[in-house]
Amino acid sequence: QVQLVESGGGLVQAGGSLTLSCAASGNTFSNYAMAWYRQPPGKDREFVATISRSGDFTYYASSVKGRFTISRDNAKNTAYLQMNTQKSEDTAVYYCAAGTKVLEVYNIWGQGTQVTVSS
Repeated sequence: QVQLVESGGGLVQAGGSLTLSCAASGNTFSNYAMAWYRQPPGKDREFVATISRSGDFTYYASSVKGRFTISRDNAKNTAYLQMNTQKSEDTAVYYCAAGTKVLEVYNIWGQGTQVTVSS
């Protein structure tokens, strides 16, 4: 199966932008739908966005729709999450995840990357 490693997290001011990357290795990246989840401090993990294997379908949580963009480059075995107009409530550990079908179970997870939005 594929292994996932997130990068790109850090500290950003409210209203700013940050792009996360999720590098995959170990299997054919294009066989997997990809997703981003996040876990805010003291809260449960929540869905953020997902993208189909070919990249032709995307879906977002209402809290990020219009501000975040999920994408993928199958030639580079990498998925991305571009986050614009960030708010303090976007502060969380962000995880990428993989599954065989979009909007179904994502059973392969990365280790997470911290994003902190300062107000």
